[in-house]
Amino acid sequence: MNKGKMMRFIRKIMIGLAALSAVPLAAQGPVPTPAAKKVAVAPLPVAKPAQAANLNATDLEAFLDGFLPYALERGRIPGAVVVVVRGDGVVFEKGYGFSDVAKRKPVLPETTLFRPGSVSKLFTWTAVMQQVEAGKLDLDKDVNTYLDFKIPPYQGKPVTLRNIMTHTAGFEESVRYLISNDPKAVMTLKKQMPLALPQRVFAPGTTPAYSNYATALAGYIVERVSGEDFDDYVDNHIFKPLGMTHATFRQPLPAALAADMAGGYPDVTHKVRPFEIVVPAPAGRLSGGAAEA
Repeated sequence: MNKGKMMRFIRKIMIGLAALSAVPLAAQGPVPTPAAKKVAVAPLPVAKPAQAANLNATDLEAFLDGFLPYALERGRIPGAVVVVVRGDGVVFEKGYGFSDVAKRKPVLPETTLFRPGSVSKLFTWTAVMQQVEAGKLDLDKDVNTYLDFKIPPYQGKPVTLRNIMTHTAGFEESVRYLISNDPKAVMTLKKQMPLALPQRVFAPGTTPAYSNYATALAGYIVERVSGEDFDDYVDNHIFKPLGMTHATFRQPLPAALAADMAGGYPDVTHKVRPFEIVVPAPAGRLSGGAAEA
């Protein structure tokens, strides 16, 4: 082979090797891997189920004494009360801050009254169910059965107490006749219920829509079937049997309780506001002490 042919042959081999080296390894078939060595691994220890901490009053007080003053200061809140319940018993209760900022009057869990707002509705539902148990109310009857004014059906469906208690009565929510700082705003349920009847926006039982009016209507029905004013009914059939001497739905507050009412403040830097009148009593008028709740 002469020198020219030799150089051309070597050049072809070099080009072929270069082309071969450019082919991906996957195209050349699997690359054998060395067999993995078996290594003994000790089993991981099985973790024991975590047990719930059995918190006691000392633990809770240590935590809350550190947290609540900070939280009140950060939120510009004058005072608060904490009650921790386990089962049927109170584990811890304590007041923090002031019920009257100007007088530096401390919050006391046994006597200081607060306004828990719509938690009041639970007492109204209790009253309704007491009358169901007494056989005077049926949750699935048209409420017109128990009223002295007419609530027309909507889309052919009447309102029932079951609708009311599940907030599916279909009433439009309204701020009319709801909250005021004027003591003259207080009116009887007999007067308020037909006066404040809201628009109907949903067929009963179809759509959840919160309704203060509907709750007040339930309280009025309790009045009518029991023969007692709603405030009297709650006093006689709920508060007294439970020994709740620092709780009332009455407005204005009874003289014996007025001095224990916590002031209402926009925040700790403002002056106390007048006692707030909740016009539909069964929907949010409760004033109560934390230790009795």
